[in-house]
Amino acid sequence: MVRHNSKGSGRNVRLAEQIQKDIAILIQREIDITTAGLITLTNVELSADYAHAKVYFTVLGAEPEAAQKALDDKAGWLHSQLFKMMHIHTVPTLRFIHDDHMIRGNKIRKLIEEANRPQVGDTDDDN
Repeated sequence: MVRHNSKGSGRNVRLAEQIQKDIAILIQREIDITTAGLITLTNVELSADYAHAKVYFTVLGAEPEAAQKALDDKAGWLHSQLFKMMHIHTVPTLRFIHDDHMIRGNKIRKLIEEANRPQVGDTDDDN
């Protein structure tokens, strides 16, 4: 999923999608899942001038902080690999951000389930 504002061009969206695919491949090959967990990229947001990219991720099997550190440590290397792979004039600086939408969604779902669960002593015969 690539988020973009109404001013986003088709080129911006295509470039963001390509960056997401390429970084995902590089992460799979280069970042050790035993320390950083299984990292999944959920979105890339590009600035209008293509100079900056916010790369959103989720992680399974590790704390988000461990994944964040691994990604931040590799950001320069990932940037240089993108430059070699993409053949574009401006390769964005990468900023990794933990995407907590799924975590928040699960918490909300559990709260709704709890609120809808019949309570002990509740009956339909309360007339």
